[in-house]
Amino acid sequence: MTSATNTRTPYVARTPEATHFAPDIPLVRLNRALSSASVLQSETQQPGSFLNHTAHAFHASWKKFSIRCSETFRNNIGLLMIAFSQAFGSSMNVFVKKLNNVDPAVSMFELITVRMAITWMCCVIYMVVMKVPDPILGPKGVRLLLVFRGICGFTGVFGLYYSLQYLSLSDATVLQFLAPMCTAVAGAVVLKEDFKRSQAVASAFSLVGVVLIARPTFLFGGASNDAASTPSVVIDDRAIGVDWVTPAQRLAAVGISMISVLGATGAYTTIRAIGKQAHPMHTVIAYATQCVIYSTIAMLITREPFVIPTRVEWIVMLGAIGIFGFSLQILLTMGLQRKTAGRGTMAIYVQIIFATFNDLVFFHSIPSPLSILGTVIILSSAIYVALSKKPPSNHKRMGSIIGNPDDLSVEEGLLANQEDEDKVEDVETFIEVVTEGSVDNPQQSA
Repeated sequence: MTSATNTRTPYVARTPEATHFAPDIPLVRLNRALSSASVLQSETQQPGSFLNHTAHAFHASWKKFSIRCSETFRNNIGLLMIAFSQAFGSSMNVFVKKLNNVDPAVSMFELITVRMAITWMCCVIYMVVMKVPDPILGPKGVRLLLVFRGICGFTGVFGLYYSLQYLSLSDATVLQFLAPMCTAVAGAVVLKEDFKRSQAVASAFSLVGVVLIARPTFLFGGASNDAASTPSVVIDDRAIGVDWVTPAQRLAAVGISMISVLGATGAYTTIRAIGKQAHPMHTVIAYATQCVIYSTIAMLITREPFVIPTRVEWIVMLGAIGIFGFSLQILLTMGLQRKTAGRGTMAIYVQIIFATFNDLVFFHSIPSPLSILGTVIILSSAIYVALSKKPPSNHKRMGSIIGNPDDLSVEEGLLANQEDEDKVEDVETFIEVVTEGSVDNPQQSA
């Protein structure tokens, strides 16, 4: 055992006790070379790493784009509601126009009464089912405003229907579209709302687009040389004649139409003043109730007969008018509660676009080049106003002239979603910083 142990070769260390390197190979350069080689080897072994980085960058960009779209949608939900309300309003006008060609003819006041009666019943049923308090009279703090909204609304709809009896459709349309501009000015003066120069320019361009589509006789002339005796206008290559009227009747119709514009301006401004102090149904019920009362009284004074429907087609169209009118008022009220008067009423110009489309579909009228140009101008102006809106800063708090300015419920209609907009802006800034850092320095982020 001893001999075997002595014959074993002793261990000799082959590595020197001290580390020696050549003077021409620095340690830092060697480490960088080794790390670069390892990275190159890993990229060679994993050919999908570039695709993974591209997918990561695309995912970050898509998330940033989604947040921007969400913020834009939230900031312009009121504009979208008003735009959709104009779609229902245009569809309602189609049935009104078709109903005028069905015998027996329906008077103006009866049409208002039936339409508003259907709207009133829909609102009351909804509020009773959802247990909304004060469904008929509305909240105590805004009842006078609700009455004023109903008076202005009836004035607007009566003036419009009256002017259509003596003016061409295009002339009445151009005059009615003065209401959005007047509402923007009234909101800035009465409610102290912001009315920027860009909104004024967009409103002016939208009015130009309406004129190009409607082409009123007092600007473009008519088919006849004597426009006073046989006023007519070509709308989308289709001649629409108006019954013979005297100059005095035409002048009176223009004056009543201007009163209608003032009524619509008062109605829109009152809705903005009410804000979210009242449920949207309260505003619509006040409007419908007073329209039914005033129209019934007018029918009794003028002794116009109430036509009872005898045909199924008559009943269907009248019901459609009521349903579309109800949808129009609800969406319009909800939209104006969320937007300032200047920006909100800009979306009303979209109605002329829906009217042109319905004219093409239901009456087979081909739009003219001027109509197409006017449509493009209106859409461009509306999109510009929608995209140019910036979230309000915290130091700019708009007060209301109604009630106590310190009451948060009064300001809710003007300052809705303020905290949500600030949160979205903070998240968007964070994602933007992270995305730029990961794209500019991919190796560092890896």
